[in-house]
Amino acid sequence: MEDAYAKSVAEVLEAFGVDQTKGLSDSQVEQHARLYGKNVLPQEESTPFWKLVLKQFDDLLVKILIAAAVISFLLARMNGETGLSAFLEPSVIFMILAANAAVGVITETNAEKALEELRAYQADIATVLRNGCFSILPATELVPGDIVEVGVGCKVPADMRMVEMLSHQLRVDQAILTGESCSVAKEVESTPAMNAVYQDKTNILFSGTVVVAGRARAIVIGIGSNTAMGSIRDAMLRTEDEATPLKKKLDEFGTFLAKVIAGICILVWVVNIGHFRDPSHGGFVRGAIHYFKVAVALAVAAIPEGLPAVVTTCLALGTKRMARLNAIVRSLPSVETLGCTTVICSDKTGTLTTNMMSVSKVCVVRSVHQRPMTDEYSISGTTFAPDGFIYDADGLQLEFPPQSPCLLHLAMCSALCNESTLQYNPDKKSYEKIGESTEVALRVLVEKVGLPGFDSMPSSLNMLTKHERASYCNHYWENQFRKISVLEFSRDRKMMSVLCSRKHQEIMFSKGAPESIMARCTHILCNDDGSSVPLTMDIRNELEARFQSFAGKDTLRCLALALKRMPAGQQSICYGDEANLTFIGLVGMLDPPREEVWDAIHSCMSAGIRVIVVTGDNKSTAESLCRQIGAFEHLNDFSGYSYTASEFEGLPPLERTNALQRMVLFSRVEPSHKKMLVEALQAHNEVVAMTGDGVNDAPALKKADIGIAMGSGTAVAKSASDMVLADDNFATIVAAVAEGRAIYNNTKQFIRYMISSNIGEVVCIFVAAVLGMPDTLIPVQLLWVNLVTDGLPATAIGFNKPDGNIMSVKPRKVNEAVVSGWLFFRYLVIGAYVGLATIAGFVWWFVYSDNGPKLPYSELVNFDSCSTRQTSYSCSIFEDRHPSTVSMTVLVVVEMFNALNNLSENQSLLVIHPWSNLWLVGSIILTMLLHVAVLYIEPLSALFSVSPLSWVEWKIVLYLSFPVILIDEVLKFFSRRSPRGRRFPLRLWRREILPKESRDN
Repeated sequence: MEDAYAKSVAEVLEAFGVDQTKGLSDSQVEQHARLYGKNVLPQEESTPFWKLVLKQFDDLLVKILIAAAVISFLLARMNGETGLSAFLEPSVIFMILAANAAVGVITETNAEKALEELRAYQADIATVLRNGCFSILPATELVPGDIVEVGVGCKVPADMRMVEMLSHQLRVDQAILTGESCSVAKEVESTPAMNAVYQDKTNILFSGTVVVAGRARAIVIGIGSNTAMGSIRDAMLRTEDEATPLKKKLDEFGTFLAKVIAGICILVWVVNIGHFRDPSHGGFVRGAIHYFKVAVALAVAAIPEGLPAVVTTCLALGTKRMARLNAIVRSLPSVETLGCTTVICSDKTGTLTTNMMSVSKVCVVRSVHQRPMTDEYSISGTTFAPDGFIYDADGLQLEFPPQSPCLLHLAMCSALCNESTLQYNPDKKSYEKIGESTEVALRVLVEKVGLPGFDSMPSSLNMLTKHERASYCNHYWENQFRKISVLEFSRDRKMMSVLCSRKHQEIMFSKGAPESIMARCTHILCNDDGSSVPLTMDIRNELEARFQSFAGKDTLRCLALALKRMPAGQQSICYGDEANLTFIGLVGMLDPPREEVWDAIHSCMSAGIRVIVVTGDNKSTAESLCRQIGAFEHLNDFSGYSYTASEFEGLPPLERTNALQRMVLFSRVEPSHKKMLVEALQAHNEVVAMTGDGVNDAPALKKADIGIAMGSGTAVAKSASDMVLADDNFATIVAAVAEGRAIYNNTKQFIRYMISSNIGEVVCIFVAAVLGMPDTLIPVQLLWVNLVTDGLPATAIGFNKPDGNIMSVKPRKVNEAVVSGWLFFRYLVIGAYVGLATIAGFVWWFVYSDNGPKLPYSELVNFDSCSTRQTSYSCSIFEDRHPSTVSMTVLVVVEMFNALNNLSENQSLLVIHPWSNLWLVGSIILTMLLHVAVLYIEPLSALFSVSPLSWVEWKIVLYLSFPVILIDEVLKFFSRRSPRGRRFPLRLWRREILPKESRDN
């Protein structure tokens, strides 16, 4: 029943055909059960494991690699190869793909847990009226039309419409649904609001929320999926995970690379059709198969097999660094997404604030004989911990607060007129509340005021254990006074009172809304001498002015406290006794902002990141917080910057677009609005980070580019998020953004390094095939280079130190290509040199080496006709392992030098020294040791078809490899000195080399 909040109790009862005094009959229960189903959130069918596994292989580069592995195996079998040599290359490829698939499956499995954890917020049992009798039933058996009774501590079992109040009031904590910092008073009367949001539906009890005060009866109007909690589940199901910016760029690059690979492979095959019949191949078919193997080798060379593993490793290392910053990353790709975040939509309660109501100001009457007549005190401390000090209007700390009569009596009243509990949780190492936040705030105030009569009181209290300290002063007053009678809070009186007795003296303490308390006061307590004097109109006006200042300008939640001496021996109180009260003071409290948020907000501004505060609280309270944290800095008029959800929805499309570009505060929202905001910002090409801690935040957390949950938040929010803040600190996000930017920069560097290396391999194989040379490198050698000798330095590049100005530049654009324009040209030049140097090493051994045959160059490029001609050398020389060993070693060493080039994109090695990244130096040393092991240890050298090198051959390797540094230094010089030159190749190359998707963007 969608509009039950707007209908009267009688209309709702009639709609379900139920008698309020008897409940549903058994036949009605059966009928409604058939009609509406069971009160459970239906279990969504999870994706079968085999589908998750297959999904990981749904990538063009992966498919090419699989095809290459299968073809390689089939060709090996056709050539009569058996044993390890036939299985080696395909086995290595499949192991790489299996490792990457495992990471993907684990990530996707974690994402589905969020839906399951929503079930934890469903009630287990309910007190139900059926057939005129109350009984306790499993909550799953509830049907619409059931009459349910709820009381303090009850978890609401379904969405229900209030029908009868059984106490003076009913208050519900619905923060998990709406994010409101305080409990909400519920009522029976209908709500006339148009387009009502959850906060406006004051006669509806929402499934999963908790009753914190009072008792009432309500009729079930929605069960299972047809509840507010069910709508959150549906929103999460409708939300599809978005690919991260880096993933999109890598996918684009993969598609582009796949097309290039296909083109080059076909070209190599077509160019060599004339060589298919060469006698050395033993026939046309065998010739075709030989050049098909060359094409397969080319595919293996072109695809950076180690790239997924290196990206995963680098992101994982980044998550370890972020964990030290208290940012726990649940989804590896989200690490780099932080680097291009342009908007942070932050939940107010518990993220920007402590979510711990605290008394911040106290106003008392000093004296009626001097102006100003009132004293104002400020109280430090923003949590439930009993740590804080009281300061006077001049900012001076009160050494002994209990010596002030009004503060002493405020402490008494706050301790006695209170139903909450404050306790210390040793497991969480924090102070926790049981009961109303406002009452707990008064408990904490009592502890900060201290006790009278002890000069050493502050230091003495600090000697207590935290468990004893939590409520020591409160327990003192509770032991001094004996509670006799209580008048509970009611909506019409807006106050509560308690009658206490001490030493045969009865006193009534009262607290409530300032307007209600002051209307019942006839005297005031003076802070100067503790005397009680009549409340004059002048004093009343000044107190009213202070109240308006607290509630208006400071947007504090205000309570007034009063007392009254009662006749000796009185054992009960009634509403009539709440008159002729003596006013003690006015307290103002708020959910205070975290101390570090101000600096964090300004760091975001300097980094080009916009912060939008999103909250379910009312507009004025949220605007006050935004002023305090600096979000509204330099703004006097908030119009155009602050919107409620209903105001924003009512804007025409053009004005809504303008509002999105300026918005700082989005208040009075419910879960669907948060997700709507994220989608609207994403439609404007913003990269959105959403923070939150409640169940209500889960759909938006899942939809955002990066969802950030609080460590103290609900399990649902954490499961739907990409990152969890262990310390619930907004400032941690800023540190994580800086780390994310550094990780992306390093990721970009090692991707460029691997691509330039692969370009070199492709050039090597392609040029050798076109010139008609023997195979310079075989597939297994290429795999070794791509995985080990490329992979280790590439991973180490992830440890490059971040730039000093990383948080003073704007976020990178989402459509920024990883490699494009001038940079692509640079790495094409480097790659071309790597390939040509590798071929040069191969040619050198055949033509110039003293250990080689010293063949003429023409003999080398016509090797395939050797068997048909008379030669002065044996044709078996072309099967010698030395030339490919020289080529492979040149390729390895030149790529080690190229790794040093990637310490910085544009800075010279004379500025950024190699030892600035000792991990890179170490990885180069380790890589060379592994390569030497392959050359000189017999089983390995046979496996990779290589042989040991002489010192002369090593010198040639170094001569051919080192120039790559000189070439890149020249290209870096032009990058630094000639911005125009950098842009020219961008125009020259963009249309030809970039993927179509990137061009379209």
